[in-house]
Amino acid sequence: MKTVPIQLPETVFSSLRKNPEEFVQEMRIAAAVKWYELGEISQSKAAEIAGISRAEFINSLSRYRVDFMQYTAEDLAEELMNVEQ
Repeated sequence: MKTVPIQLPETVFSSLRKNPEEFVQEMRIAAAVKWYELGEISQSKAAEIAGISRAEFINSLSRYRVDFMQYTAEDLAEELMNVEQ
């Protein structure tokens, strides 16, 4: 695993009432959730980025009020075409 140093002001940790390690973990989850919501990454890749299991990631989606199923209009049209056949 690659370690990437990140510098954050001391004052940010108190914003979420977390110690630095917990804060960074929450940042990883928040980034993964947002990228998943935007359709940039899959659930499994998001869970990997967040450093949690896929089941834990799905729970995180709920906590962030993001639907666990992300469909584009094209995805939905394709699904509907497959059902009609």
